[in-house]
Amino acid sequence: MEGGWSFVAETGLAEWVRVSRWGYAAISGAHILGIALLVGAIVPLNLRLLGLWPSQPLGPLWRVLKPAAIAGLSLAAVCGGLLFLAGPETYARAPVFQAKMAVIAVGTLSALWFTARVDLVASPLRVRRTAAIISLSCWLSALALGRLIAFTTD
Repeated sequence: MEGGWSFVAETGLAEWVRVSRWGYAAISGAHILGIALLVGAIVPLNLRLLGLWPSQPLGPLWRVLKPAAIAGLSLAAVCGGLLFLAGPETYARAPVFQAKMAVIAVGTLSALWFTARVDLVASPLRVRRTAAIISLSCWLSALALGRLIAFTTD
């Protein structure tokens, strides 16, 4: 085990994640559910921010999909952290995993910034489009990179 990750990999929880077939499967399933909630909320919300479906009011859509995206991100992050325990040294050194973590960080920080600083419902289309492009780029990239991890790690 490498450096700082050996302590994490040797915890009882990490051992359980590695050896528990049904535990690992349940965590993986919950991670996928979180991703589905996140992407399932983010994509239509961002498409609306880009200007699609202009006859649909943005406010009610925002009020429904924003909490779903937050719940999905929260569930995916917690379960992803648990899945990381199964092989922290392998994941930590994998460039695809590092890229995934980077785009998740950018996506999360941009969402926090835009929601704290800008009223996206009332903002000009240019601002909404910028937020949507950043968001879609980050979350769809994270989705693709997450899938690639299975094919690029040992």
